[in-house]
Amino acid sequence: MPQISAETWVPVVPEVAFAVSQTTGALRLRWDPFIRHQRFLDGATKAGKGVRTLTRARVGPRMVSEYVSYRPPTSVGMTMVTGPWFFRTFGGGWRFTASERGGTPGTVAVWKYTYAVQPGWLSFVAHPVGQWLLGREIRIRIAAFARACEDPDIVAGAAQT
Repeated sequence: MPQISAETWVPVVPEVAFAVSQTTGALRLRWDPFIRHQRFLDGATKAGKGVRTLTRARVGPRMVSEYVSYRPPTSVGMTMVTGPWFFRTFGGGWRFTASERGGTPGTVAVWKYTYAVQPGWLSFVAHPVGQWLLGREIRIRIAAFARACEDPDIVAGAAQT
């Protein structure tokens, strides 16, 4: 299965980076260019292993995903439950590792996504297109996350959740 990853360094400790990455509602919409709408399902009020979310991307597709791991402040993983017809499978993981740069404590954030398309016979075309399109989206998204980690209002809001 194809995999896409992106990496960035942010000048905040992993606890803060993780908290920013898991913001919800209006605060999440302030920084995350991928999401148009997102909400918890099944009565959940916060993220955690087994919690499902409904996400509508800014480009239109919607997906129900489930947290398969939730380990603050080091990692989070999700898998698609239902989603766009063209994904047979889709999953992602975000990792946060302490890393100092120039005497500044910070975090290396690595985001990886793995997917497979359907129908399978179309994969020879769809996988390269997916690599380009999803790769572009993840780079834009992780860059926005990095900017959010330097925004005092977003960092303060993330600390309150």
